[in-house]
Amino acid sequence: MPGSSENDTSFIYQKPVQIKIAIIGLGYVGLPLAVAFAEKFEVIGFDISSKRIDGLLTGFDRTREVEPAHLQEVLLPHGKLLCTSEAEKLKDCNVFIVAVPTPTDKHNRPDLRLIKEASVLVGEALKPGGLVIYESTVYPGVTEDECVPILAKTSGLIFNKDFFAGYSPERINPGDKEHTLTNIKKITSGSTIETAVFVDELYRSIVVAGTHLAPSIKVAEAAKVIENSQRDINIAFVNELAKIFNLMGIDTGQVLEAASTKWNFLKFKPGLVGGHCTGIDPYYLAQKAQEVGYHPEIILAGRRLNDGMGAYIASEVIKLMVKKDIAVKRAKILILGFTFKENCPDVRNTRVIDIIRVFQEFETDLAVYDPWADPEEVQQEYGFATFNQPEQLKNNYDAIVLAVAHQEFKDWDLKNLKSNNAVIYDVKGVLPAGLTDGRL
Repeated sequence: MPGSSENDTSFIYQKPVQIKIAIIGLGYVGLPLAVAFAEKFEVIGFDISSKRIDGLLTGFDRTREVEPAHLQEVLLPHGKLLCTSEAEKLKDCNVFIVAVPTPTDKHNRPDLRLIKEASVLVGEALKPGGLVIYESTVYPGVTEDECVPILAKTSGLIFNKDFFAGYSPERINPGDKEHTLTNIKKITSGSTIETAVFVDELYRSIVVAGTHLAPSIKVAEAAKVIENSQRDINIAFVNELAKIFNLMGIDTGQVLEAASTKWNFLKFKPGLVGGHCTGIDPYYLAQKAQEVGYHPEIILAGRRLNDGMGAYIASEVIKLMVKKDIAVKRAKILILGFTFKENCPDVRNTRVIDIIRVFQEFETDLAVYDPWADPEEVQQEYGFATFNQPEQLKNNYDAIVLAVAHQEFKDWDLKNLKSNNAVIYDVKGVLPAGLTDGRL
């Protein structure tokens, strides 16, 4: 039987008579989860940011994952969702779902501070019979080896006797209006058989795509962390192909289009790999692998290659500028897009910053325009100024780099923004080939 208590004796989890759910963290993962569960249960949505709570209470979701009208429908007094930053409100809940970020530090090591702090918060509200489910991406073992001991110590309760745990990894794809929470099959797991069955039933009540009940929490954790590691490695492969074909004077997009006519060819495209999952999860898996005595080669090789793509793109643009006799120092360069992906306001772990840093080293006159990114958030996170109003654009840029394929950019005539001899570089391969001087 999965899970264990201090004396290695498991107890039967009793489904609560009246379910009251607390969602810890109301970001890209937590808010859609809180809204979906509030269709059926009483829900407390908790976030440490009072600014975030104030925005939600007015129906404003800065992540744009939930429509304002839908949010207003589920919020009290009309619906069953209470959003708060007051920890005291959590004490009436019997099911806690932790959906906080799990980033890496500057050395690319897993940073578990937020999930540990959330565990302390939940532990202080936990009562006998309580269930704590984690959704944050982690390496195998974090739930039971790192979080559960914190819950037990803070609450004074015994694991799998007084309280129970589950893990159901998030699969949110920011900005994707087709593959939403309820339309993506959900992996579930629990620390005992009865717990696992209840966790599965709980998610099945809101996820129309169905669920997959994993045999243990560690299996569910491992399944999540390899999903994005696999994607990262595949993108690294096509990024390497792009470098090779560029040296050979071959259009990578045309090669991939031809190759994808085979039924089992994997249709990945080259580009920057950032965000809260694909650019981070492989490091979680690599860290755990090294702890158990194995040095992962393919995983880390893929990470190194993808992490170097921003610098590669900047160097390619500079080479094209030199060929056109454009002085790089003080050149007016426009970067279109700053978020980690298209049609999404999320700037976490965006690798566009790597392109910017290279241009800064050459003392260029740099402008970054992104209609989706919040300039205040970018300034706070990266110490760099961006703008999101089109009237701030000029018409004499020496180089234009389309870094993020926002829908707005696809219909633009970039000729109106460039100087006569300017370089246009298409990172995403979405512009007409005749318009660009280079592309991945």
